[in-house]
Amino acid sequence: MSRSAWLLLSILLLCTAGSLLSLNGCGGGSTTLPPPASKIQHVVIIFQENRTPDNLFQGLCIPPYGNPSSCNSISPTASQYDIASTGTDSTDATITLSPIDLGTVGPNPDNYDLSHAHSAFVDMCDLNTATGVCAMDGADLIPYSCTAGTAGCPPPPDPQFMYVIPTDVQPYLTMAQTYTFADHMFQTNEGPSFPAHQFIISGTSAPTATSNLFAAENPGGVAGGAAGCIAPAGETVKVIDPAGSETSNPAIYPCFEHPTLTDSLDAANISWRYYAPSAGSIWTAPDAIEHMCAPSAPTGGECMGSDWTGTSPKVVVGQTQSNPQILADIANNHLQQVSWVIPDGKDSDHALSNNGCGPSWVTSIVNAIGNSQYWSNTVIILTWDDWGGWYDHVPPAVISNGSSWGSGYVYGFRVPMVVMSPYAKPAYISHVTHDFGSILKFIETNFNLPSLGYADAPADDLSDIFNFSQTPLVFQTITPPSDTASCQADTSAATDPDDD
Repeated sequence: MSRSAWLLLSILLLCTAGSLLSLNGCGGGSTTLPPPASKIQHVVIIFQENRTPDNLFQGLCIPPYGNPSSCNSISPTASQYDIASTGTDSTDATITLSPIDLGTVGPNPDNYDLSHAHSAFVDMCDLNTATGVCAMDGADLIPYSCTAGTAGCPPPPDPQFMYVIPTDVQPYLTMAQTYTFADHMFQTNEGPSFPAHQFIISGTSAPTATSNLFAAENPGGVAGGAAGCIAPAGETVKVIDPAGSETSNPAIYPCFEHPTLTDSLDAANISWRYYAPSAGSIWTAPDAIEHMCAPSAPTGGECMGSDWTGTSPKVVVGQTQSNPQILADIANNHLQQVSWVIPDGKDSDHALSNNGCGPSWVTSIVNAIGNSQYWSNTVIILTWDDWGGWYDHVPPAVISNGSSWGSGYVYGFRVPMVVMSPYAKPAYISHVTHDFGSILKFIETNFNLPSLGYADAPADDLSDIFNFSQTPLVFQTITPPSDTASCQADTSAATDPDDD
């Protein structure tokens, strides 16, 4: 029996076990019928970094990019975005969000980073234990970090209460206004990038298939060390229990073993590819799954699994805007049926690390697909991996009863999501609650795959976003930002913030 078939069988067997059902929420597939098989043949997930709707998409509410009447943070109608221009801090003061550059250049450079560790989630949430609802008034307690002596360090007052200057993200605004913008999309986990990227490929950051723990933070212990199954000896990651404690269990080596969506795809002969900045990156999810990585040594080795090696590997590293294999695959008719596209630091939108090139990176991919043969049967899902420490006003649905799947670590704060396809509802605002599990469930539903039984099991399948009976939308080319040529000409090596 092949590895992929064995792993798919293990999913089915595990999801019939009552013990796992209570821990990991195994369940059936979507409650809705999948789209017609001929309609969606490719799904591309573009996974950017560290933003909230209030922070990144404020331009939807500001002339001439948008309109104040288009936004309502109290009771938005079907045609209004749930975006706020003010927030409340821990002293009950009202703070008006201020503009900041997307990247590290400009009149107000983004030269500081905000904590987005689990402790920062706890601070900003300010959970009312009686009601189980976040007050969302603790963003001012989130610490920042920056390099002394640089412009923008120290940052301005209330650095958490910022919105990105609309001109810096005009392509994102155009995508949101043209296709579907989901303003109740939540990251599944209450922490930073390393676990978030695990959730987007497998719906969990659990160390094993039967564990009720989650890897909760970015790995630490060895300065500059790789993450995942090729991390050096001494590298560890904190785990969190159903009560929300990161101290009840010791930190573990950041290498996990459980089924992922790629196993289901392999078993069904559905092709996939994962484009990433580097091996050992906290943003490269496959390097932390033991059977995918197949490390060459117990610690500090290389990923030698079949997904990484060979003439046409499924995990492609070294990706930058000047070295974009995703664009070559589109141009050469080699786009796989499911693709994860992960940026490097410069193109990521990550605070302190990006140079403003994220919109040009994303636009190049969207335009390449939209102007190719693939547009007619493709869904492009653009989302961000975590909230980045930026203020957002919408409280997540926090599970804290200590027994349900995800207790203590699910769900996190809002992140933006734009869905582009000939069958995405045009100019539609989805107020339906989605999370990373929704993306997995959409793929499972579309390709008739079994549930992994993790975040995909309780999630919706994005069905409100699509109308497969509508006349297919003709792609409208997104105007590239003015810095596109310089962004594409930057041949510096891929970067990945190790303090992310």
